[in-house]
Amino acid sequence: MTIQLQPRVISGHWDVGAARRKGGHLLLAMGLAATPLVAARAQDTTRARDSVSAGTQPVTLAEAIRLAQQNSPQAIAARGSIESGRAELRSAYGAFLPSITANFGAGRQFTGAGSLTRVNSAGEQVTIAGNQWNYSNSLGFNAQLFNAANIPNVRAAKADIAAATQGAVTQSFTVALNVEQQFYASLSALESEDAARTQLAQALQQLDFSRRRVVAGAATASDSLTAVVLVANAQLALRVAQNARRDANATLTRLVGSSVPLSAALNDPDVAARDTVQVDSAAVTTLAEASPNIAQATAVLAAAEQRRKAARASYIPTVNASYSRGGNGIGAYGFGNDPFAYSGQLNLSLSIPIFNGFVREGQIANATINQTNAAASLRDARLAAKQLSVQYIDALRLGQEQILVQTASIAAATENLRVVQQRYNLGLSTIVDLLTAQTTLNQAQSNLIAARNSVRLATAQIEALIGQPLVNVTTGPNGVTR
Repeated sequence: MTIQLQPRVISGHWDVGAARRKGGHLLLAMGLAATPLVAARAQDTTRARDSVSAGTQPVTLAEAIRLAQQNSPQAIAARGSIESGRAELRSAYGAFLPSITANFGAGRQFTGAGSLTRVNSAGEQVTIAGNQWNYSNSLGFNAQLFNAANIPNVRAAKADIAAATQGAVTQSFTVALNVEQQFYASLSALESEDAARTQLAQALQQLDFSRRRVVAGAATASDSLTAVVLVANAQLALRVAQNARRDANATLTRLVGSSVPLSAALNDPDVAARDTVQVDSAAVTTLAEASPNIAQATAVLAAAEQRRKAARASYIPTVNASYSRGGNGIGAYGFGNDPFAYSGQLNLSLSIPIFNGFVREGQIANATINQTNAAASLRDARLAAKQLSVQYIDALRLGQEQILVQTASIAAATENLRVVQQRYNLGLSTIVDLLTAQTTLNQAQSNLIAARNSVRLATAQIEALIGQPLVNVTTGPNGVTR
């Protein structure tokens, strides 16, 4: 079967039929025919950078963190825990105070015709009309004079407030870490866009040059087809980076709690400061061992200890006292010409718990288990602080070293690509050599972006671990200062 190709003009002046007569390959004609389509798509993709963040509002890292800490459901819940702890403390203090109750009542008895008699305050029997309203009032006090659980309950409530306060600090830095991850992901995607755009420009240039060489008979059809694949791969890399940035911006907008789509602001000085931050291992370890997370675990353990004491207090007797005073009569609550005859009553009681169906034994067992769990959590938190401080510092320093190495690798790969390109132009190297040089440069650029992202994330992780900005921490000969 013979396939006939009609000669036509491509990109202004290339004759496919002539190229077919020179090379005799259908693949060559297909590669050259696809060139305008590839170039057009490349131009559309190049113009797509601004459209990735179109309709978004740039936000700095500091502002994004501030808004997220203000709007995050987790941060709001953490602040609510503090208020809940304060209410618990007020209730614990309230156990020392008497409860006061005032009662007012009015009733009417329907007796029908006739009259009623009653004894007034002078002891005289008088006759009154029937169907009268009867009023009463009383005031009562009830106090617990002694309960061994009250003091441990107050101490437990104070420990709960301390734990909630430290938990809010920990949560705020966790929120900041989540925001920074998406912020840096957006910036990394933008750097990948720039690298892919440069790669695309080089691939288009190489496509044009290889096409000319194929038409001139100085290269094979595979050179042109390989150049088309290079352009397509560059377009794909650019599209992947744009999608990654769009996804990161969407996640950042949600974390910040904004109704307006946001994007990471470029040239943020806070980000630049994190790229070059220097840390001291001993200082970070010291701060990690006194971090809000460990302080929270310590407070939780203290609260568990006090609740165990409160549970054991159920074996100790309690002393209660109550007093009430009240009266009743037909006068409106004792006012007017018929005052009430008031009386009062004082009661003292001693309650001795003997047996309540093993309820208090179960409460003591649960309180003891909670204390044991809290102690284990505190021990693990301290060990985790040491472990994570080592991991994060190593990741930070390794990333900084990788930045230096990959920066040098990019310079070397760029120069190597330039040399290979010139050799290919002179016919001294193959398209495979050029492809290898371009791949090496692309990989070095990708590694540099990953190294920068690693340094930024490690800095954020250290800040979340120690519970304070790392740039505010300095070390001196006598220890850590803030």
